[in-house]
Amino acid sequence: MDAVVRRYGGLGGAEELLSRSPRPFSAASLVATESGDRVLVKRHHKLVRDRAGLLEEHRLMAHLAEANWGGGRPLVAGPLAAMDGLTVVEQGEWVYEVFAPAAGVDVYEAALSWTPFLSVAHARVAGRALGRLHRAVAGYDAAARGRRQLVTSFTVFAGGEPELAMEAYLAGRPRLRSYVEARDWRRDFAGLLMPFYAELEPWLGELEPLWTHNDFHASNLMWSGAGPDADVTGMIDFGLADRTNAVHDLATAIERNCVEWLRIGESGVIHLDQVDALLAGYEDVRPLRDGERRALVAMLPLVHCEFALSETDYFLSVLDSEEKARLAYEGYFLGHAAWFRGAEGRGLLEHLGNWATGVTG
Repeated sequence: MDAVVRRYGGLGGAEELLSRSPRPFSAASLVATESGDRVLVKRHHKLVRDRAGLLEEHRLMAHLAEANWGGGRPLVAGPLAAMDGLTVVEQGEWVYEVFAPAAGVDVYEAALSWTPFLSVAHARVAGRALGRLHRAVAGYDAAARGRRQLVTSFTVFAGGEPELAMEAYLAGRPRLRSYVEARDWRRDFAGLLMPFYAELEPWLGELEPLWTHNDFHASNLMWSGAGPDADVTGMIDFGLADRTNAVHDLATAIERNCVEWLRIGESGVIHLDQVDALLAGYEDVRPLRDGERRALVAMLPLVHCEFALSETDYFLSVLDSEEKARLAYEGYFLGHAAWFRGAEGRGLLEHLGNWATGVTG
């Protein structure tokens, strides 16, 4: 850690590790330096994030740091540059990125995805922040990312023939391909996922390509305070970002924040008041077209699919854990989609369908 920090001018060396991130898939520490400054140092193994992959994220963040956020200050700050001018430091099998501490309070520091906002007011201001992000990123026309571990993409159900697109997705991931072929993925694809795709297909023409965050959860936001009326002051962690579309990102935000998947089977796992607040806040900033609203309803049962596949491949190809891969594939990829065929999932889609068509009561 000290050797990495010393490559950044003016910081001196590392004096103390002040914290370690509790978040999954993250190795990050807040570090006190000899200069008196504090920096956040993130470490990645090259099998998961290499220099090229991090630079894809850094170019997006640099754009957002300079973008017009509609009269408000930017919510995104890019990484610091080392003395050689680069924002990625390589050291053996590891790559590092260093950030100034994000402004604001990390209210959801220990929160996992699939846990709700602390208040309906938080949901509304988070929706506004997502709307501001989508306005700020408009015009950023970089190509979609290359094949990466733990990235959310939208290719399989983006149009055309989903089964062929799934085969193309699997072609570059041999461990994942062998794993899902042994489980007859085509059977589940046809019986479970294709009926949802049939609902989405008429609205695909409404979806304009856009670079998106793809992990929009309250824990990736910084806040002006810990109270229920706090505002969003910053947005972090663009590791899952890719070129998808605004509806995909908004559906991800509902999935990550408003359904408590870790408590499925108990009562009160769907927070419809927070769904409504998130959508209202978003439309305060970026009103949705009617077709986008319809697409959002149809997108929700499928929005998790490619990240679930990416997670399954990560557990197989990087961690070599079939047990974790089983949880990702059976519980996440198939299980979340299947939930939308049950009473609770259908109820959520009906609620969103009424919102999309303007039906109240």
